[in-house]
Amino acid sequence: MATLALAVTDGMLHFELSLAYEVFGTDPTGVADPWYSVVLCGPRAVRVGRFRLEPDHGLDHLPRAHTVIVPGWADVEVDPPADLVDAVRAAHEAGARVASLCTGVFVLAAAGLLDGKRATTHWVHAEALAARYPRVNVDPDVLYVDNGSVLTSAGKSAAMDLCLHLIRRDHGSSVANAAARRLVVPPHRDGGQAQFVTTPVPAPDNHPLADLFPWVIARLDQPLTVEDLARQARMSSRNLGRHFRSVTGTTPLQWLLTQRIRHAQELLETTDDSVEAIATATGMGTATTLRRHFNRTVGVPPDTYRRTFRSWTGPGADDGADDGGRRTRG
Repeated sequence: MATLALAVTDGMLHFELSLAYEVFGTDPTGVADPWYSVVLCGPRAVRVGRFRLEPDHGLDHLPRAHTVIVPGWADVEVDPPADLVDAVRAAHEAGARVASLCTGVFVLAAAGLLDGKRATTHWVHAEALAARYPRVNVDPDVLYVDNGSVLTSAGKSAAMDLCLHLIRRDHGSSVANAAARRLVVPPHRDGGQAQFVTTPVPAPDNHPLADLFPWVIARLDQPLTVEDLARQARMSSRNLGRHFRSVTGTTPLQWLLTQRIRHAQELLETTDDSVEAIATATGMGTATTLRRHFNRTVGVPPDTYRRTFRSWTGPGADDGADDGGRRTRG
């Protein structure tokens, strides 16, 4: 079982800490094996906002973890504790994958893990990060950046995107989507990068499209139109578009395309089917059409994605680098 350590100390933000604990603390499918063994590592009993925490281990336990997550840091004007910085650096040198959520990036930067690398944080603190650590290539316009063994996220909800991305790297899109459904995260994310995080299907609810979503997902191999969806939902195309905007934040056609891409990702991960066969199974029609939409949405061609995903989940998975959700080598 892979150990995932949350580095905690006085001055951490409780939102990002509790978010990571919730995401990684429970296997959403009950079948992902092995799941994460989550531990809290800190120098002593620490105060996080209004809460007092008793860590499971000291900071010297971080180098034993497979993944280390550094939550948000409350006061970015103050240098993070030297013992925390040293422990995070030691964990990375020992081979751990290290990720920061929001302003936790200041800890990674202080440890020298981001020198010469692209990184992000909450846009409010991007200038301060760039000024204090000029060797870091700060990109404030993305939700997260994956450099392989070092990852950073923007603020608050973008931390969720990065956590789901880690699950996706380790367990695949189906498990990541199950986690997203369990947590009822927004089904549509705006961002300046093509993400490998798949847009989840909204959890069943009492909204007008609740019955439509599973009906569409079961028919992705068919050439569905907006009129088909409106007819099934028993409403006009205009009303359908309005409800889609309200529930998903996007248009019916864009949502449908996203579901086709999501299904294509799963087939690329779990089968040896040809791109042509996957194009048929996802309603794309031809391999050329699938490649065009897949490359534009995900950021890499289907064949590259398949090789990349298998390199993530195979031996040496942490050796490859991913630049902001787009793999730079397969």
